[in-house]
Amino acid sequence: MGMIAVTLPDGAINEYAKGVTAGEIVFDILGKKHGCVAATINDVESDFSTELHEDCNVEGILADSDAGMHILRHSAAHLLAQAVTELYPGALPTIGPAIDSGFYYDFAMEAIDESDLKAIEKKMQSLARGNLTIEREDSAELQTLFQANPYKLEIISDKLEDGAGSTIYRQGDFYDLCLGPHVPSTAKLMNVKLLSISTAYWRGDQNNASLIRIYGTVFPDKHQLKEHLRNLEEAKKRDHRKLGKDLQLFHISEKVGQGLILWTPRGAVIRQELQDFIAKELKRQGYHQVFTPHIGKLDLYRTSGHFPYYQESQYPPVIERDLLKKLSEDGCSCSDLSNMMNDGDIDGYLLKPMNCPHHTQIYASQLRSYRDLPLRLAEFGTVYRWEQSGEISGMTRVRGFTQDDAHLFVTEEQIAKEVLGCIELVQIIFGILGMNDYRVRVGLRDPASDKYVGTSDGWDKAEAACIAAASSLGVPFTEEEGEAAFYGPKVDFVVKDVIGREWQLGTVQVDYNLPERFDLTYQGADGESHRPVMIHRAPFGSMERFVGVLIEHFAGKFPTWLSPTQVHIITISERQKEYAAKVHATLKDAGIRVESDTSDNTIGKKIRTHRKMQPAYMLILGEEEAASDCVSIRARDGTQVKDVPLSQFITDISEEIGSKTATPFLVTNE
Repeated sequence: MGMIAVTLPDGAINEYAKGVTAGEIVFDILGKKHGCVAATINDVESDFSTELHEDCNVEGILADSDAGMHILRHSAAHLLAQAVTELYPGALPTIGPAIDSGFYYDFAMEAIDESDLKAIEKKMQSLARGNLTIEREDSAELQTLFQANPYKLEIISDKLEDGAGSTIYRQGDFYDLCLGPHVPSTAKLMNVKLLSISTAYWRGDQNNASLIRIYGTVFPDKHQLKEHLRNLEEAKKRDHRKLGKDLQLFHISEKVGQGLILWTPRGAVIRQELQDFIAKELKRQGYHQVFTPHIGKLDLYRTSGHFPYYQESQYPPVIERDLLKKLSEDGCSCSDLSNMMNDGDIDGYLLKPMNCPHHTQIYASQLRSYRDLPLRLAEFGTVYRWEQSGEISGMTRVRGFTQDDAHLFVTEEQIAKEVLGCIELVQIIFGILGMNDYRVRVGLRDPASDKYVGTSDGWDKAEAACIAAASSLGVPFTEEEGEAAFYGPKVDFVVKDVIGREWQLGTVQVDYNLPERFDLTYQGADGESHRPVMIHRAPFGSMERFVGVLIEHFAGKFPTWLSPTQVHIITISERQKEYAAKVHATLKDAGIRVESDTSDNTIGKKIRTHRKMQPAYMLILGEEEAASDCVSIRARDGTQVKDVPLSQFITDISEEIGSKTATPFLVTNE
């Protein structure tokens, strides 16, 4: 039969008979309880059933690894499709990918609702208990296999050449078009849970057929599933859309438009505090504040490359009224108008999708010398993106948002130092907010791709600077080839919140492209003209998204310095009204945000009412407090400290606000 040499993860080499499967090797080296769902063969993900006939490297893919979870989720999507088609014979499966937190599958089928998910889930668990073998098959008869499903036929037509074959995966009587790999049997999918149902459109186009999308999640064991479901429940409680309404932080009006945030006075306090905080740091680091308009000429964005190449994510251009009238009278069609704009035959204006093209023109407004660099321009600039209505979500996915944007114009020799300065700013923000659990991604170019602009030497310097900066942080970071922007490498910060969810907050990008496109120059020490490099950085990213994340991270219980109202004064009876007015005025004069309730409601009702607004502290005022010029301090958890002199409270809370501590500390339950 012949033997092959298989190199194992520890470097050992074992010999096996030709035809041995990847699963048999994993079982041999790790034992019955190996915890793997597939294997890599020469670094290629493969099914356990893959037979080996040549010397190779083999390593098991653990179920709870990133790769293993992807395989588990994709396999669960197939299980969902099998269950739905068995329960609803007329249902047509379309696509069913794995996603970050689970999976979904879209079906062309009769309407169902949330109440139907229980029966579908029960069917999935029955199929999982059946321990159906999941088998990969090569097939050249795809058109015949899927002749009753026009959605699969469209996929086949788009992705495969005429007559070309592909693979399907079969489990019992169900099969689906797929490249795999998958788990070896449905028994690996016992810990599955269906979560929700929604409407989708074929290929994401509202002009196409409406589909039913079913979301689910799956884990290697029941304990992980239970923990995930607990986190989902906690996430519901922390949902910024609900808390934002309850705490009166922002409003979305249909009369204004979807995805356009109205910051209320309480929400504006949080935003302004964040802006004031970072503005002080920017001044310390030598930034110059600038302001640019919300609109710019199309030609500006043609030069930058944002138009027409990214116009699907932009608002439609605005054409001058007289020109539009003339074109209409000349019989110009909508498609003709679009082509003329794309080709640059006519001009117009665009709600700005990015601030950077405007900042290039501020740089270009003067002759620059190497002595002027680095030039750091900062702006809280509002930009506009056209998001599909189904993708809009509260403050985290909007159509108009303000970026804490800055663009640094530097020499190549200055890149490393300036990137480090940008990263320092991100770290300061995370540290102040207690967001200390984060990782870093360094996006590098793909050496095999030609999509990148700039010289190889320049890229080498920029990438080395980004990697050096990331390695100096003392936190985990990854280098990901192919994840660079086309104009340069970048450093992204991914924060994990208190319930384990990850958010990408903060980015630093190195750009050789825009200075070239806009022909930006500076005079070097040698008297010659040189090209600057741009660094884009946004520690908050979008103010809307950042505050939405903060609402959920803190569950609406903001640090004292960020709390919309820091103190609520509550009187026990109407007899303390005069003292309450004195305390209120004294706190306000000290710069503390304060509200008072001197109504005739019971003290219990007042506390319950004001607790909903999550002030950092409540001050309870009764006869004893009024007589001794003291206050009783009540924390959010109900812990209370009595007989604190008013002057001492003001000193302590002012120190707490000034230090920007992430957790109120004036009252403890110790």
